[in-house]
Amino acid sequence: MEALDAIEREVDGAFAPVRDEHELRATHARFLGKEGSLTLIMRRMPELAPAEKKTFGQAVNRVKTAVESASEAAEVRVKQAALARELDREPTDVTMPGRRPRVGRQHPLHRVLYDVTDIFVSMGFDVAEGPESDWETNNFERLGFPADHPALDMQDTFFLHNEGRPGPRALLRTHTSTVQIRELLSHPPPVMIVAPGTVFRCDDDATHSPMFAQIEGLVVDEGISLAHLRGTLATFAQRLFGKDVTTRMRGSYFPFTEPSVELDASCSLCGGRDPHCRLCKGSGWLEVAGAGMVDPVVLSNCGIDPEKYTGFAFGLGIDRLAMIRYQVPSIELLYSNDERFLRSL
Repeated sequence: MEALDAIEREVDGAFAPVRDEHELRATHARFLGKEGSLTLIMRRMPELAPAEKKTFGQAVNRVKTAVESASEAAEVRVKQAALARELDREPTDVTMPGRRPRVGRQHPLHRVLYDVTDIFVSMGFDVAEGPESDWETNNFERLGFPADHPALDMQDTFFLHNEGRPGPRALLRTHTSTVQIRELLSHPPPVMIVAPGTVFRCDDDATHSPMFAQIEGLVVDEGISLAHLRGTLATFAQRLFGKDVTTRMRGSYFPFTEPSVELDASCSLCGGRDPHCRLCKGSGWLEVAGAGMVDPVVLSNCGIDPEKYTGFAFGLGIDRLAMIRYQVPSIELLYSNDERFLRSL
């Protein structure tokens, strides 16, 4: 009881010098915090005899009420003082011109990605998406990659730690072809999709990044031929680069298409007329896409009869298309988030 009386005498003097909310909370905790003086005394109540507990409880409540009252009074005083300081400041001149808010804009990669996606959607393609981490089975095996393909090496692919779990390894997808596989496994033909998204590879130079944007397309149905692929990509190139752009196909190789081709578009900067063009390096052509007819092995791996169905697939690097459109010399500029560069496009 003597300790309670001492605390009660101390309350008013403790809250009197409080000047801000930090001091107010500290002073309140000094009495009623987890290790506060009043809290420690209240914990001793079980030590008392039953006849003493009533008197002790009444005294504790009296002191606790005094602490709360003093705390509330100090809080009112602190808020009033803060308001007075705010009102004493130099008033705002409402006649001054306002500050124009900074208006954001789409990143050039997003601009190109949306434009490319819109072109294919207008041609009848559906947009499909899938996870950025997938199984090695979807990323390589069902696409017909041989077991000794260099892309399966650790230096080319970001494999994820499987913690000793048996079965296929998990990885960060190296292409959005994983979405094609998931569509073929879940939807019977006809299939006509584009799959935009982020992919990951262990590349890092002026034209490659460990993370980059890609969009792939897949069409599977009865009677699909290379002519359909040629017409689709030629139409796409003209809509993206202009109606005067011409295209050509060159033979190539991809594990999941047969035959495989590369699509080139005539240089949108010089039109193939400048031997010193910095964009096409004087060749007159720009490499735009890799494509080909879907390998029958891929269809079989997804449970689709290759004797009945055929299809074509293509892949476009959004970063490369952005570099072509905006004449960007290094892919690093697209990912460095330098406002000066982004505002110049």
